[in-house]
Amino acid sequence: MTAALIIAGAIIIVGLALYIHHRLTGGSATAASEPETEPADGECCGQHAVCERDSLLAAVSGSIVYYDDEELDAFAGRSPESYTETETDQFRDVLLTLLPDDVAGWARSIQLRGIELPAEVREELIMMISEARASRNHA
Repeated sequence: MTAALIIAGAIIIVGLALYIHHRLTGGSATAASEPETEPADGECCGQHAVCERDSLLAAVSGSIVYYDDEELDAFAGRSPESYTETETDQFRDVLLTLLPDDVAGWARSIQLRGIELPAEVREELIMMISEARASRNHA
């Protein structure tokens, strides 16, 4: 009976130690083996799948993906200042109907297609991506 209690106690202690380690390393099992690559400006380093998915850099992915927004191709090459309020609402309607995981991909697609977003929609897009990153980092 004493041996069983010692084994149970050892399992509890090891489990607690692993839990604390998991919480302190942010849940990464390879945190000790991965080099720290956090850029000084807080931007994505481009070396991880999560960063790559959220990156707004067009160079990350060369393929254009359409998000049921083919009508926006008509705005390619136009200046953001030239959009009317109705045209700005077209961009906003597409942005607000995207799934949260599709927002960053849509932004890359828009860049690759040579479309500049209206300033208001661009600010909304940046805010949505920032909120998604923050919620993922704190989850």
